[in-house]
Amino acid sequence: MPRRQAHATVFLAIADPTRRAMLELLGSGDKSAGELGEPTRLTQPAVSQHLRVLRDAGLVRQRKQGRQRIYSLEPAPLEGVADWVSYFEQFWDRGLTRLGSFLDRRTTQ
Repeated sequence: MPRRQAHATVFLAIADPTRRAMLELLGSGDKSAGELGEPTRLTQPAVSQHLRVLRDAGLVRQRKQGRQRIYSLEPAPLEGVADWVSYFEQFWDRGLTRLGSFLDRRTTQ
């Protein structure tokens, strides 16, 4: 089964801890830009910049509600990241198996 391609823009978007925190907040429901910036005390321009990166990567969408813009999580692009990461689990599993064997040998000596 071929792995899904993850676009570089998605990786760049989730590379920043502030943007990851925003995505986590959106996981619990739609939020305004102010609500997304509140926990980090970012300025409004900084919040807008982060949201633009997330929008460009397809990870959030916005809609107008009165004078506010409300943001929603679009998790589909993260599937490509999850598929890419899952390929490497085989290496982690092998390493953990070797570590377990090593530790078992040490405790029986």
